[in-house]
Amino acid sequence: MNTLEFTLRLFTAFLLGAGIGFERQWRQKSAGLRTNTLVCLGSAAFVLLSIRIGGDATGRIASYIVSGIGFLGGGVIMKDGLTVRGLNTAATIWCSASVGALSAIGLPFEAAITSGFIILTHVILRPLGVKLGNNISSRNHYTEYLISIKCKSEVENHIRIQLMQSLSGNDKILLKSLTSDDNCVPENAIITAEVHASTPQDSFMEKITSRLTIEDKVIRVSWEIIGTETDL
Repeated sequence: MNTLEFTLRLFTAFLLGAGIGFERQWRQKSAGLRTNTLVCLGSAAFVLLSIRIGGDATGRIASYIVSGIGFLGGGVIMKDGLTVRGLNTAATIWCSASVGALSAIGLPFEAAITSGFIILTHVILRPLGVKLGNNISSRNHYTEYLISIKCKSEVENHIRIQLMQSLSGNDKILLKSLTSDDNCVPENAIITAEVHASTPQDSFMEKITSRLTIEDKVIRVSWEIIGTETDL
């Protein structure tokens, strides 16, 4: 391999690595333009070195690149509570190394195709993944509310009907239980409702309890979150 061919292959790795890195930099990711370009260049340089050495050096050095980039990618993966961050960045670095290796081995078109697919994965699949994640989150997380109403016993039935009518107007809410107790004071009634909501409904709870507060002979109305559930 002469110097011109060496330079062309290295330059191909530079351009394709920069293309991947530009998209990452645009998204303001930790591994951006320089990181992906350097990973691509480094992988290409090592493969070019192995070609110059000859023999089985190419296969051995290529395998070392795969494992070495794995260690590099592991350095950007961080655990934040129950969330793991950096997996996408690590995978992108690993893919950039493959583009560099393809460029160095003399497969520029294959390298360009791989680079294009990497960029398309970020551009097209990222918004799709966010949308799917939001849909799953909204489906699988539930909130339990407890509504408590203290009123005069003569308006108890009226208040119970008002409460059930208000709750029936929201298809994301399920009334689990509705009980009444005089709490040893016969002239008063305490109405308690347990409500199951498929999505957080704090503003709705505040709205219906505020309406009940202004009802005649209603002494006190309150609501609280008593638990959340995750459907795994």
